[in-house]
Amino acid sequence: MATRDPDFMLSLARGLAVLRAFGEAAGPLSVSEAARRAGISRAAARRCLETLARLGYTERQGRLYHLRPRALELGYAFLVSEPLPRTLQPVLEQVRDRLGESCSAGVLEEGDVVYIARAPARRVLSVSLSVGSRLPAYCTSMGRVLLAGLPPSERRARLAAMELRPLTTATVTDPEALLALLERVAAQGWALVDQELEPGLRSIAVPVPGPRGEVLAAINVGVHAERWSPEAMQERILPLLRRVAELVAPAFRARR
Repeated sequence: MATRDPDFMLSLARGLAVLRAFGEAAGPLSVSEAARRAGISRAAARRCLETLARLGYTERQGRLYHLRPRALELGYAFLVSEPLPRTLQPVLEQVRDRLGESCSAGVLEEGDVVYIARAPARRVLSVSLSVGSRLPAYCTSMGRVLLAGLPPSERRARLAAMELRPLTTATVTDPEALLALLERVAAQGWALVDQELEPGLRSIAVPVPGPRGEVLAAINVGVHAERWSPEAMQERILPLLRRVAELVAPAFRARR
């Protein structure tokens, strides 16, 4: 995290790393756990947590620190200042209503897919997702679409920086096998992931194209494997997602 850039505020970076640690832990944190997850010293983590507590973002209860509702203001600031979620939401809801399945949009951030809009269906799997959620890119349909949109050398570098863990018995974790999959995704223009993130969950994603063929974002639909076969997803969901991606592409291009 250290840098010699005079415009870089190390203390702010540490504080933000501690806030992100709460999302990774999905619960309260001790000073030691915050330090480990944020990659900073215990002393720095304690100062960050105490500062956040005095500002109203965290609260200490015994040895543990909890996020307070004020932390929601940080995410809300993005939602009200960024036009993309507002543009995407009604489109994703139309897809959700037509298929009866959840529809989401995401962008690539380091080794993760970050959800920027989502229209959940009433049928919910154990994966709980909302705007701001992060999932590993290597084993998700949106993640593979986004990684496939990178130059081959960058794909390899991104995978090398990830912890490729088997989340199910179907998860592909071999780097060379993943690179081959990404090459196929880049060629065909879509990705289907079958129960690699969670048993029973299939998802299919397409890229949102930029004016020069670059991938700006991804849109996907997640379904239960008992309701949809891979063939049915390609036949019914894929054409709809492609039309939606072309429809929302101008909004992404205008943002850049």
